Amino acid sequence: MNDINIRLASHDDIEDILYIYNEGIVDRIATLETTMKDQYFMIDWFNKHTDRYKVIVAEIDGEVIGWASLNQYNSREAYNGVADLSLYIKREYQDKGVGGKLLSKIEGLAIENGFHKMILSTFPFNQLGQGLYKKKGFRVVGVFQNQGKLDGEFVDVMAMEKLLF
Repeated sequence: MNDINIRLASHDDIEDILYIYNEGIVDRIATLETTMKDQYFMIDWFNKHTDRYKVIVAEIDGEVIGWASLNQYNSREAYNGVADLSLYIKREYQDKGVGGKLLSKIEGLAIENGFHKMILSTFPFNQLGQGLYKKKGFRVVGVFQNQGKLDGEFVDVMAMEKLLF
């Protein structure tokens, strides 16, 4: 695989971020979202990622193949040091090292921006994602049973965390 470039996302990347996010919605392995998102949704989402809440993309030869973001976990001041993590990889680039590169970069940005912890939610059946997160130092906190519904069926959600310092 050619060299993977990781960089801060810009408004020019919104269409690619949207495409990859919608793939995750269709695949039913990365989110409880069931409704495809449009450009207006993604522009609004992107515009809320200011200051400490970064969005990065992975690209090969100018093609965006994945993205990660630091999201607000909770608006209460007590949780100011906790970032919620999102990470999505284009289907054909999954399990090829892209996620590890994105995680390494976003972790550095989290530390630079004063976060002491990252958390994420994943499905217990998403073995590929869990393997990556565990490899990068995340630990399983627990499983929320029947946390949401996908296609009319209850789905459990696993919480994971990583202390950054």
